[in-house]
Amino acid sequence: MFKHSQLETVKTWLVNPAHAVMPLHARIQRAIRQLILDGALSAGRPLPASRALAKSLGVSRDTIETAYAQLHADGFIERRVGSGSFVAEMADFGTRYRQVKRVAPVNDASHSLSKRGQAMFGGGGVHEMLHPHCFAPGVPDTRNFPLVLWERLGRQVLKEIGHDALLHGDPQGTEALRRVIADYVNLERGARATADRVLILTSSQQAMTLCANVLFDAGDRIFIEDPVYYGARRAFEAAGIERLPIRVDAQGIMVEPLLQEQRTAKAVFLTPSHQFPTGATLALERRLALIEWAAHRQTWIIEDDYDSEFHYAGKPMACVQGLDPHERTIYIGTFTKSLFPGLRIGYAVLPQSLVKPMTIARTLLDGHTASIPQLTLARFMEGGHFGAYVRMMRQIYAQRLELLTSLVRTHLAEFLEPRVPTGGLQMPCILTCDLDEQAVIAAAQRAGIALTGLSSLHALDKVKTGFLLGFAAYSPQELEAGIKKLAVVFNSLKRG
Repeated sequence: MFKHSQLETVKTWLVNPAHAVMPLHARIQRAIRQLILDGALSAGRPLPASRALAKSLGVSRDTIETAYAQLHADGFIERRVGSGSFVAEMADFGTRYRQVKRVAPVNDASHSLSKRGQAMFGGGGVHEMLHPHCFAPGVPDTRNFPLVLWERLGRQVLKEIGHDALLHGDPQGTEALRRVIADYVNLERGARATADRVLILTSSQQAMTLCANVLFDAGDRIFIEDPVYYGARRAFEAAGIERLPIRVDAQGIMVEPLLQEQRTAKAVFLTPSHQFPTGATLALERRLALIEWAAHRQTWIIEDDYDSEFHYAGKPMACVQGLDPHERTIYIGTFTKSLFPGLRIGYAVLPQSLVKPMTIARTLLDGHTASIPQLTLARFMEGGHFGAYVRMMRQIYAQRLELLTSLVRTHLAEFLEPRVPTGGLQMPCILTCDLDEQAVIAAAQRAGIALTGLSSLHALDKVKTGFLLGFAAYSPQELEAGIKKLAVVFNSLKRG
């Protein structure tokens, strides 16, 4: 890259009136020297050939050779016969070339932000681990994904679609993927979807952010589960929406307190298939009650069906959207959990009245989702590969959940009580000793273990402390090693 660079910044030195008194070769030499001192040209980087740089700058080759010769004499570059010129390895250089590093004034960025910007900044955003350690929750296994098959399908897309695949895409998503997603959620999740009501997005997080900004004004209210998925809470918080927490029990969100709540709300946010983080499934009678409540109050149900593909015990229940005849439910799905996070494809099945507003709003965020991955995913699903892959991973994850449960009961029985979920990618464990949750998290982090505390997911009091242990992304050997390492952490804290 650097060898073929035309060093456009050097041109600014040539035309700057402040440098006009210097000879041309001196201006070029000073400009390149400053790039080296500033770190823009780091040690070992190749410089452009003198002929190429001369042509780029519109000067003679002799002028460039003179500038390079001075840089070489000063020790800034090395010249190798047959190879060219390179930035020298300068561990130390003369005081006449030392530069005092300019330190930018430290400002509190929050003072210049909007209220919504302050809420986003203060909330800390949503951070995912790039290389997750045991026991980061919500992370799927990617080592079993059929990359060769995926690559072949991608090549087919490029061969058949050609250069058209490189153009702007439909903001709503490619018709092929919207059609296959509609078929999938209708057959597998009991939804009521058509291709024209599906909006392709980059993630479920984007879907929640869209809902927060399109359906709500600052100061509006939304009912949320307690505990609740942190990404949803932060999306609504950043939009200035007041969150009204409703407790969750073994049958999901407790509907009676919500129905009796005197304060009005524009929507309720749910994870009914597999509540995050408790793992509870919302009971049928509660689903029906919420549907009627939303129809009567003309409010929205935002249903996040983030990992329903992975159900290990009993029969999965149909989604709320499929039970709703009033079109008050927004159904959110993602392929981040079922396939791999780097895919960056999620979707929403919308009431007909919201399709155009949501699609137009989406154009203001990022325009559209990349077409090539969409078309590749459509072929992956149409060919039956998605269903086969999910079935294989469901079996693997069920075995890993069983192993993790056994390991916790064997090595951590003195400290944790596992709450075995019927599905999902993580298992909640309740602290049964008097150790502090945050102290355990900090000690585990020092040992290279990632723990998510349960108390941070609650808004109401009387919280049972504990941790969310992800298991899907880790091999049996990694799970066993992680639990044994965690046992050392607990025992050290107990003794300390």
